[in-house]
Formats: sequence, structure tokens, C-alpha cells
Amino acid sequence: MRAVTGDEDGAQTARSTAAGLVRGLATTAKALLRPAHTAEYPDVLPALPPRSRGVIALLHENCTSCMLCARECPDWCIYIDSHKETIPAVDGGRERQRNVLDRFAIDFSLCMYCGICIEVCPFDALFWSPEFEYAELDIKDLLHEKDRLGGWMNSVPPPQPPDVAAPEPKEVAASQKPARPVRAAAPAAPAAA
Repeated sequence: MRAVTGDEDGAQTARSTAAGLVRGLATTAKALLRPAHTAEYPDVLPALPPRSRGVIALLHENCTSCMLCARECPDWCIYIDSHKETIPAVDGGRERQRNVLDRFAIDFSLCMYCGICIEVCPFDALFWSPEFEYAELDIKDLLHEKDRLGGWMNSVPPPQPPDVAAPEPKEVAASQKPARPVRAAAPAAPAAA
């Protein structure tokens, strides 16, 4: 059996280190020559899934200034101003009043995009738009007024058709059941004398 000296052990360590370094550099060189898998965002726009949520759009013709969205917003980032307008009486009727929307603004620097405002709107005035490119240089510019919110309505996709395989809602099924027959009242017992 031959004894290993310190010089031979150091040379062997240097050779294994050099071999490992060459293998690592070869792997790096192969990766550099392959095309990239990632897409550069500003140059290549991402393919968004259907019904993706980006920014909140406003259909101001449907807004009645009921303030439900502003009251339910956990961040208090929706600002609504309105005034009452009197509608003249029609034959045999009386004058009516309606709210007219003066200002509708959402501060997207405060908004957490929870969608509660869209869910509670009873008049379908708020929608999710897939637009997501509305970055600003100044935080004050993230307060979007009704004109800008209305501009995103053209990017709102149409609603999805109902799923034909889904079961009917309980309300519909209950309304289609036949009415129960009315039972005849039991004859009254003769009064005791």
C-alpha cells in the first residue's frame, strides 16, 4: 500500500475543482445560447384569461347616485356628487324627482380591487374591465373621474352565457312547482248548550 503525500492530495483537489468549474461554465454557456422563455412585458402583451379583473369601469347612464357602492366600499375610495332634478308631471300623474350624477370618481391609490362596489350595484353601472395599464407618475393622477371610468366600458367583455349543464336556481325550481291543493276546512263542532 502506498501512502499519499500532502502534495499529491492538493493536486487531486485542484484537478477536481477545475473539472467542476469547467462543467459549470459549460452549463452556463449552453443556457446562454438557448432562446429565452420569458416574454418582455412592454414589448409582448400578456394573454389575459377571460373575465380578468383590471380596472373598474362606469356606465354612467345606469348610475342613479344611490350611493350603495360608496357606502359599502371598505376603503372609502369612491366619491359621488349628485343633485335632484324634477321631472314634470305626465297626464294624471304628479311631478317626480330623480338623482342626476354630477361627479363619480374612484381613487385607485386607495382601492384594493375587492369588487364589493360592483357586486352591490343594483343598476349594473359598475363593471370589471381587463385594462391594467393605467400607471401614473404622480399619485394624485390615480383619482379617475367619470369620463375616464366611462372610457373603459368599451373594453368590458360581454357577460358569459349561462351554463346549460348547471342546475336551475332554487328560486326558479320552486316557482315551477304546482300549487298545493287547498284542504277543505273541518266542520265546526256544534256549540255546547
